[in-house]
Amino acid sequence: MKMQTFSLGTGEYLLEAVAVRCGDDLTVVIGGGERQHIGAVAVGVPRPSLQDANVVSSSASVICLTAHKEDMLARSAALLLAKLTKHTVTVTVGLHIDDASTEAIAVLEQNFKELLEQVRLWATA
Repeated sequence: MKMQTFSLGTGEYLLEAVAVRCGDDLTVVIGGGERQHIGAVAVGVPRPSLQDANVVSSSASVICLTAHKEDMLARSAALLLAKLTKHTVTVTVGLHIDDASTEAIAVLEQNFKELLEQVRLWATA
């Protein structure tokens, strides 16, 4: 297995990721904020586009733990990575800041996008 770690941000906005190649497939775990945990898990699977069978698209299934809100982050990451790698991808996300303000959530989301870009570059190289 091939593995790579990534990090972005500082303090309570620090996000960390571990990406593991399992054969051609990919598993990504992203955690951050004040307390890393498992909030949501998504599985992305590549498939032919419904509009053009020559174009790769993807579908995703998501499990979100009760009272967590990482489902959309995990889903979007799994869809993107499955489409680009053309292989099955799992993404686990757990980000937490106690009583997070709207601004804090926006910073975490931006850091997530930037960290995901690092993972994407590695996974598609």
